[in-house]
Amino acid sequence: MDQFDIIVIGGGSAGSAAAGRLAEDGTRRVCLIEAGGSNDNMWVKTPGFMPFIPKKSNYQYDTVPQKGLNGRTGYQPRGRGLGGSSAINAMIYIRGHAFDYDQWAALGAIGWSYADVLPYFKRSEGNERGADEWHGGDGPLNVMDQRWPNVTSRRFVESAAALQLPRTPDFNGAQQEGFGLYQVTQKGGERWSAARAYVEPLRGRANFAIRTGALVEKIIVENGRATGVAIRRGNARETLRAAGGVILSAGAFGSPQLLMLSGIGPAAHLKAMGIDPVADRAAVGADLQDHIDYVSSWETRSGDPFGDSLAGSWRMLKAIFEHRTGRTGIMTTPFAEAGGFWKSRPDVAAPDIQFHFVPAMLEDHGRTKVKGHGFSCHACVLRPESRGSVTLASPDAAAAPLIDPGFLTDDRDMATLRAGVRMMHRIVAAPPLSDYAGVDRHPVNIDDDAALDALIRSRADTVYHPVGTCRMGSDADAVVDPTLKLNGVDGLWVADASIMPRLVSGNTNAPSIMIGERAADFVKSALQ
Repeated sequence: MDQFDIIVIGGGSAGSAAAGRLAEDGTRRVCLIEAGGSNDNMWVKTPGFMPFIPKKSNYQYDTVPQKGLNGRTGYQPRGRGLGGSSAINAMIYIRGHAFDYDQWAALGAIGWSYADVLPYFKRSEGNERGADEWHGGDGPLNVMDQRWPNVTSRRFVESAAALQLPRTPDFNGAQQEGFGLYQVTQKGGERWSAARAYVEPLRGRANFAIRTGALVEKIIVENGRATGVAIRRGNARETLRAAGGVILSAGAFGSPQLLMLSGIGPAAHLKAMGIDPVADRAAVGADLQDHIDYVSSWETRSGDPFGDSLAGSWRMLKAIFEHRTGRTGIMTTPFAEAGGFWKSRPDVAAPDIQFHFVPAMLEDHGRTKVKGHGFSCHACVLRPESRGSVTLASPDAAAAPLIDPGFLTDDRDMATLRAGVRMMHRIVAAPPLSDYAGVDRHPVNIDDDAALDALIRSRADTVYHPVGTCRMGSDADAVVDPTLKLNGVDGLWVADASIMPRLVSGNTNAPSIMIGERAADFVKSALQ
């Protein structure tokens, strides 16, 4: 079958939600196209195997050299295969702050205020705490409390409380500000990706085709309307047709890349790449925003945190056996077990710093092994002012795009991050975390702005939340309108984090799923 009503490009967080919702009632022929595989393996499903997820499930992009990071090249992991980044992430369930969505609406994303999006968050969510005014209890995305957090993570929360920082039992409820343990997208001790929530329950249905290992080379636009896609599977090329239209859900890097490969984007750039423009849209690939993040780590004599030692390795071997036999124990860890949201200044509208606490020593995104035991803490700037871009490096769809987040090119971001790092050190220096007498692996005089800034520029990088490259709005320059329809091309919608006009104040997986849920409703209305 190569004729469908709707084709969804990308089986990630938003694409899985959109495709599942469109296919579930059986009235539409839906095709979900994913370049990667099924991700149906223990490396993806076991939370504690997150650092060892195979390369085939991760695009492992790099940025262009970053002026704000002393010319360093940053690392940009992105999920490949069904589930997308929800198949490789830390499984943290955070929606962002109500302020974020109200700001979207004020900027022209009409119908995207917090009151508008909350019902979709609730519809997607199956929170094991049960349903209430903030949460859904029977949605496909299972959300649960951690059952075996490390004692070090609990002590981080207690140390924050020792500084009179509030405890927050629910970061997605009445108050985001404060510290606590994160809820996670897991079920029965396993990772619960968007694909497991929305796609796998429908596998085998006659009206739902799941094409993995299929690289979309371009969206076919005829007479101003998206009518299908050209794909490559191995050495074979084929064309799939969509009578109703196409939903593009390839992510903040992949969606602008594929639009440009299809002739939709800045005309001068497309011509320079040898691509004939179909629609001159200057904002495609522009306005890239990401959470710049700094990680400190401390070495401890205590073996309480995870670590690379004989005792630590034996503990993990036993934990692997426990998880394989019962899906219980410390292999359910999301690693970023605890954290919090904090205002760097009293005059900001909502917390502008997020902390992620990890009961292990991290170096270079976990890619470099560190001997011994210890813990780490991230601080990231939630609403950065720096902006970047995604452009084509090649007209080949298999080639990585050029990713330039523009990290720390706005001095306001450095001032905010500096405050976050200082608060992080204050928390670590407070009891009971201070009882570990952790040794800072990257010591600095945190009262010296110049010294601290130099350390930050030498070590900071993403915490994996790129957005904004297909911006939604009501203005003529917006890439998509508030129904996610592409401006200038009929029958084409974009549904993923790329449409966010501003980065949300938190992790982006839950918001991306919400966007996919909304996209399905918009497309249903358009096709009636």
